[in-house]
Amino acid sequence: MITVLQTLLILGCIYAGVRMKGIGLGLMGALGTLVLVFGFGLEPSKAPIDVMLIIVTVVLASGAMQAAGGIDLLLFLAEKLLRSNPRFITLLGPVVTYLFTLFAGTSHIIYGLLPVIAEVSIHKKIRPERAMSMSVIASHLAITASPVSAATAALAALIEPKGFGLEAIFTVCIPATFLGSLVGVLFMWNKGRSWDKDPILREYRDPEHITPVSYAGYRPDRKAKLSVLVFALAVIAVSLLGILPAIRPHFPDVKGVSTPLAMPLLIELVMFSAAALILLLTRVTPAQVSGGSVFRAGMEAMVSIFGVVWLTDTFIHEHMDSLQAQLSGLVTHYPFLFVGALFIFSAIIFSQASTTRALMPLGIALGIPVPYLLAMFPAVNGDFVIPGYPTLLAAANFDRTGSTRFGKFLFDHSFMLPGLVSIASTVAIGFLLSFLV
Repeated sequence: MITVLQTLLILGCIYAGVRMKGIGLGLMGALGTLVLVFGFGLEPSKAPIDVMLIIVTVVLASGAMQAAGGIDLLLFLAEKLLRSNPRFITLLGPVVTYLFTLFAGTSHIIYGLLPVIAEVSIHKKIRPERAMSMSVIASHLAITASPVSAATAALAALIEPKGFGLEAIFTVCIPATFLGSLVGVLFMWNKGRSWDKDPILREYRDPEHITPVSYAGYRPDRKAKLSVLVFALAVIAVSLLGILPAIRPHFPDVKGVSTPLAMPLLIELVMFSAAALILLLTRVTPAQVSGGSVFRAGMEAMVSIFGVVWLTDTFIHEHMDSLQAQLSGLVTHYPFLFVGALFIFSAIIFSQASTTRALMPLGIALGIPVPYLLAMFPAVNGDFVIPGYPTLLAAANFDRTGSTRFGKFLFDHSFMLPGLVSIASTVAIGFLLSFLV
């Protein structure tokens, strides 16, 4: 009975936090942790410090790049590509948003791309829903392949003691998420009524007060180029150091054995330094960084992860023995059940990193082989199920035709089917690739 009450408490806090939006999820998670500790006598787990610090440092580097004009430069290049091949916008939109997120480690970087994708679709009279929905889904999948995302770093820290490094994640997750996104694109290629058969699209007229989004007059300056170069070198450095642990600094552990610097610390050092170098080379001020949209979105994500992971970790650690006893045999024989747990949990809390940090230790404790966990990893992208995530809202708002919609009921929205198809395909491909690890 006490366990049931604790479970209801957790669900209630998550529900209330999601309704609050922004930092509400983190605040309600912290409140729930306090009730578990003082009300039920549970020992609080260790706060997810590494995941939080990774988010802070990557957000600082991304925010510095934004303040220096680097993100505008990337958007300028992306727009040129999208407008040069408008017939293939349903393919190019998702590919570009995937690559942007893979590079930056956060899907919040695509906000400047979404209006361009919508406009190109409208001008070519291609149903915008096709490109818009898959562009969002592809960007989310890329989070579970990016070397600098908090979710990838959290998984890398968990599997490193098992003898698997960042190269194992890359081997499975980069090709699986990219190919899974392409399967979603094929599914959406002719989805919905075409322009000439849809009465709403056929009669659509662009309101005069809405000006087309364009970077045509943009001219990149030295600061923008330098910021992108520094950020790119930092991403490359993280990738190489993760793939080649022998070139990392080595330090003795508690037993005196020389071990390479852990991946979370490595990412924190490199990305923190990248942010500092961008400021030094471009003379961007700290106030410009902290006032940007990337910084604000990242700090909200950090607070959310802090509260909700602390809450779920405290509960799971208290009941780890019983959970292992009840689930070990079932999950060992039917590993796809753990995929469902990852997907459902991420759909509730809207965070890949939080889901990874909360549930992957349970998967390891249950004895699921690490290659299987790598294949399941992209299932933490269930944040599209309940249409409240900012990228979904932005995509629907930027599609002025209304084809990218949320519908009358909670789950009948434009992102549901492409999301389910893409994640199912990604996980299936991941299991095939897991034999290479």
